[in-house]
Amino acid sequence: MSDVSVISRRPDQVRLGGRILFLTDDPAILREQLDGKDLSWTPDIALVDNISTDEITPGWVCFYYDETLGHYSLVGLRGGTIQPGDLRGGGYSVIVSGLSKGCGSSRETAPYSELWAGIELVIAQSIEKIYGQNCQNIGLLTSNDFGLIDRVRAGESIPLDEFTAGLDPIASEVVRFGGLFNYNKARLAGQVAPPAVETAARPMTLAEKILAHRAVADASEGRLGLPAVKPGDALFVRADIRFSHDYTTAMGASLFHQALGADAQISEPESVYAFRDHLTFLGDVMPEKHRKLGLLERTDGLATTQREFAHAKGIRLYDEIKNPDGTKGSEAICHNAVLEDLALPGQVVVGTDSHTCTAGVLGSFAFGVGTTDMANSWYSRDVRVRVPESVRFDLVGKPGRDITAKDIILFIMAQPYIRESRAIGQVLEFAGPGVKHLNFDERATLTNMAVEAGAFTGIIEPDEVVTEYLLRVRPGLDRATVEAGFHQADEGAEYAARFTIDLSAIQPMVATPGDPRNGVPLADLGERVAIDIAYGGSCTGGKMTDMDLYAAVLAPAVKRGLKVAPGVEAFIQFGSQKIKEYARGKGYIDVFEAAGVQLIDPSCGACINAGPGTSDTAEKVTVSAINRNFPGRSGPGDVYLASPLVVMASALAGHIVRPEDVLED
Repeated sequence: MSDVSVISRRPDQVRLGGRILFLTDDPAILREQLDGKDLSWTPDIALVDNISTDEITPGWVCFYYDETLGHYSLVGLRGGTIQPGDLRGGGYSVIVSGLSKGCGSSRETAPYSELWAGIELVIAQSIEKIYGQNCQNIGLLTSNDFGLIDRVRAGESIPLDEFTAGLDPIASEVVRFGGLFNYNKARLAGQVAPPAVETAARPMTLAEKILAHRAVADASEGRLGLPAVKPGDALFVRADIRFSHDYTTAMGASLFHQALGADAQISEPESVYAFRDHLTFLGDVMPEKHRKLGLLERTDGLATTQREFAHAKGIRLYDEIKNPDGTKGSEAICHNAVLEDLALPGQVVVGTDSHTCTAGVLGSFAFGVGTTDMANSWYSRDVRVRVPESVRFDLVGKPGRDITAKDIILFIMAQPYIRESRAIGQVLEFAGPGVKHLNFDERATLTNMAVEAGAFTGIIEPDEVVTEYLLRVRPGLDRATVEAGFHQADEGAEYAARFTIDLSAIQPMVATPGDPRNGVPLADLGERVAIDIAYGGSCTGGKMTDMDLYAAVLAPAVKRGLKVAPGVEAFIQFGSQKIKEYARGKGYIDVFEAAGVQLIDPSCGACINAGPGTSDTAEKVTVSAINRNFPGRSGPGDVYLASPLVVMASALAGHIVRPEDVLED
């Protein structure tokens, strides 16, 4: 690594051969291209919007972390038009789509699959923040310039500057070096250095305050902290908590060893964590066609590799556990454990999962990163950040008795600002007197789903509610330690936008299938929506307060002799063993079982199509307390997102309803 002569930049000119694939809304036109027809670009071609990383690499594809990914790229795209081998076998070098390319999960398998299918350039009307950064990290070019299409087809040599325009200086250099590992090798060898941040003192938002506090001011001296930062500043920040899980650790370990050698050690492993929390129950639902591909053995291999890597590197592993009755589960979903055990206000938290933003409820700056970012941070302890703009949601009024944080966030995400992708890469800061009406777990639902808005992260100013929560779940903590990391937004801080949300005006909400931003008042659903599955769980719907909400519906129902409706399967899955014990202590488990609900130990499970509660046919309809309903996310059937109250009421009724419609006399 000390021989800087081997660390070269990309050529200054880019010439792309190969074909161009337009991901069109019309499956017939898409199929024609895959069968050999080339389209000429015209703006009236209807392109697919909101292609999630779940569609690029469905969950089962992520069991691979080598060039096999290229064979399966985009096999989850809605409509099922793209089959294994279609993208890699078509000779494509450019892929074109509409708004919000790469929304959803932070899984780096998605851009890797495109890269290993031969794609060199991704063009889209807008590109989600994590996906875009992952593309930069692995050397996949991206652009919003549709004018490039004809130039590429004409064989024109395009200046690399056109692919770095608008990027911050660090991102620009990452692109020029062909990826993050090459850039960091050059940085650590002294060949390149990020520019000094010289922003003068200014009023700052809550997120900016934390980034300024944790900024790496001098890497050689380990000095942290800057007087101020502003949106657009490019810097590295010290990560206080770094974590990965069974979907990602094996790939990260492979990248880490390839770049740094088999004997490379993790810097300060006591602040690094790994979780066996995503695939714990996969064997219960894996279809036979995937078993025949040997995928169950591959997932077992991911868990084994993670366990071996954690042991070798001194990482704390939250592993799978076996219960006395022979059942199994995880110690905790990563996001729940971060809140219960690990993070503190004012810290920087990074994880290889897009819902890392959940920890913003603590008043920390928490965000998801790709596997390459994580593997780099294992060595350097820092991660790159372009200081984002913040958008502030001032919550006022008091929510109605049947209004939960899930209704609030579904309402916010249905607003034009978010539906039009204007929040991409921004921080959602939730503030105002209305926050006081939400307990800690409910606030965590808001920050958890910030990424569904395309945001960088979500954050809430810490207060006594945070202090009391941490002192309760971590008896060894003291108030001074907790509150030492409290930060507040400055008076006069600048926001990209500000909105006032009247909580008293919000009705029970549902998000219709296809996108979490499809929120509508439940009363406006129209005709009755019959359901086959009601699922309460995941990091979003498996918290202690969520258990309270499920019980608030099911306890009175059981007293009246009501049970889950015939033909409906209902599930509640705990977010951690601590949450399971909380439910047991409250007597909820007896209530849930008496109502006919199936209980599942902690794991991400159905939320990622990897456990009980998923659909197995396209005809099945689910109402769910999870955070995403992208196509294929929780099985092939339609998924409606709703609050824990609505989910359990619907389980009793057999169709989507408000609790009062089931429990009223």
